[in-house]
Amino acid sequence: MTAIPRDVFRGTLGLFAAAMLLTPGRADAQGLGVGASWYSGSPETYWIVSVGMSRRLSSALSTTISGSWWSPENSGGGDLVGAGLDLNLWRGGNPGAYLVGGVGGGLGFSGADVLYGTYSIGLGYDFRIFKAVGLGAEARWVGLTQGGNEGVQVGIRLGGGMRRKAAQPATPAAAATTPPSSGTSAVPAGVSGTALSMSVVETALGVMGTPYTWGGSSANGFDCSGLIQYSFSAHGVQLPRTSADQATQGVAVERNLAALAPGDILTFSSGAGGTQVSHVGLYLGGGEFIHSATNGVQKSVLSATDPYGKWWWARWVGARRVLPT
Repeated sequence: MTAIPRDVFRGTLGLFAAAMLLTPGRADAQGLGVGASWYSGSPETYWIVSVGMSRRLSSALSTTISGSWWSPENSGGGDLVGAGLDLNLWRGGNPGAYLVGGVGGGLGFSGADVLYGTYSIGLGYDFRIFKAVGLGAEARWVGLTQGGNEGVQVGIRLGGGMRRKAAQPATPAAAATTPPSSGTSAVPAGVSGTALSMSVVETALGVMGTPYTWGGSSANGFDCSGLIQYSFSAHGVQLPRTSADQATQGVAVERNLAALAPGDILTFSSGAGGTQVSHVGLYLGGGEFIHSATNGVQKSVLSATDPYGKWWWARWVGARRVLPT
């Protein structure tokens, strides 16, 4: 069959990449990335350059749409240019392992088939190298219709879309809270709630000082949502694993300190005035809450005037009540 001119496909790939750059969506829910990989098949091997846009669908699922250029190692072969769609499981914008499967296709030139298709399945691992930038490594089994090829593809991807870590400012000395050496702390004076809510609060306070561990949900280490899940599950109340999903549980509570009750889940954004939930804490009463952040499980103040508490106040999205009052 007649091959398509090389310049046509260069222009097509450029337009495809530009379209992905202009794809609308929340900045914290998608990320543009570039990748390079090597495909070892039989009878042909290829070097592959790609550019793609990843978008989270839920806490566990995400998609990636990409454009790619396949250049054969064998000078006698033809280049392939096309697009693909991947479905990723457990690639939610945090460092860690994930599964991936995808399909793709496109056009060939310089002796290659005019049309080709691909399917793939594999696994990868994302590393965080900057606040919202990650480096991913992948290995896939790939089927390629060009030449009836099947083989292994390995590569790396550099791009955005990583969830930002829950951050906090340096704690002013006047507002610093130092947990007792026993790792426990008392409920704020004068605070009371239902037996169940106070039991949840006491469970959280019982692990004060535990170090922060990404993905942690045990006394060996907690992240923010892991602490919440642990505290409630100890009393038979099951909650989802991630902060975004926990922010949908129960009923909404007015964003007002007077409306809060011990055991309410507080939700926070990564930036002042934001609405996208990236951090959670457990309200104790008296304007205090417990959470797991950079310095581990700790108590903090929620206040519009306190030097430290107003940092959290500016990022406070709302509250959810999962226990009866």
